[in-house]
Amino acid sequence: MDKMQPLRVGRMRSLRAAVLLSALLLPFGLAHAGKTLEQIRQRSQLVCGVSTGVIGFSSADSQGKWSGLDVDICRAIAAALFNDPNKVKYVPLNAQQRFTALQSGEVDILSRNTSWTLTRDASLGLHFTAVTYYDGQGFLVPKKLKLTSAKQLKDAEICVQSGTTTEKNLNDYFKAQGVRIKPVVFEKFESSIKAFFSGRCQAYTTDASALAFIRSKEAPKPDDYQVLPELISKEPLGPMVRRGDDEWFAIVKWVIFALIEAEEYGITRGNIETMKSSANPAIARLLGGAEDSGKPLGLDREWAARAVRAVGNYGEIFQRNVGGDSPLKLARGLNALWNKGGLMYAPPVR
Repeated sequence: MDKMQPLRVGRMRSLRAAVLLSALLLPFGLAHAGKTLEQIRQRSQLVCGVSTGVIGFSSADSQGKWSGLDVDICRAIAAALFNDPNKVKYVPLNAQQRFTALQSGEVDILSRNTSWTLTRDASLGLHFTAVTYYDGQGFLVPKKLKLTSAKQLKDAEICVQSGTTTEKNLNDYFKAQGVRIKPVVFEKFESSIKAFFSGRCQAYTTDASALAFIRSKEAPKPDDYQVLPELISKEPLGPMVRRGDDEWFAIVKWVIFALIEAEEYGITRGNIETMKSSANPAIARLLGGAEDSGKPLGLDREWAARAVRAVGNYGEIFQRNVGGDSPLKLARGLNALWNKGGLMYAPPVR
């Protein structure tokens, strides 16, 4: 018998035991930071891909200051990472550029009113993280046409932006209805709007949330236009990250979930300091009092508290950017919390 065999067997057993112990302890210990987070920390800045300008979601003012629901998601993540929501660089991307920019590493996250679909989720090397706005596609038409339904748009020319689910939905819907239409396709959002209001098309189609903005802010006379009642698609909008970095994927989605759960528990920007001492274990856990929920994410225990302190809970973000305090004044509808008749539901921070 080889005299070294017992020694080798002992070492193998010790190695197996160490591997098993590591596997058991990893879920409860500090997570590996992940390459994306390491790069973000090295440059001390989150790079966020946004739209070229959609009021309520991501748009810049004359001083170059960005605002909107999608922007606030990036601000919340930056606050969770750096305790500074301003450590974000915004990269405006059109519909054709957005996925390539994320795939190539030009941006760390794409937070740009993008619909979650099977093809995008499964074939681009990207992950959707969570739904931040439930939308649907509609139609804007001049009132003088006296239309009451999209089904009356037979032979109509309809302005639409290329490279979007909007273009595909338009063709699918009218094909299913047996109605012939004439899509007029534009590469840029701004060009498509200009063409519609110049009379090039009889209808304009995009997400209903964007139609509200277009009618109120871009129409020469908003009262001369109406949004038809039909929604012809499901458009769950949310941020995307690259595949292959599970740690960064987890951070982005759990920051979003924390904002939703904060609204559920009544935690706001205004009361967060007093809520830290709440006797409710779920609130204490979310805000880093009872447990350190940041460890599995590779963050510290204050991550969620910093995010809410910076931008407010999901309800505050909605109200400020697209709800009653915004020019769009959209109703919560499907975007209300699950316990108030909506679809907004976050897994528990536990």
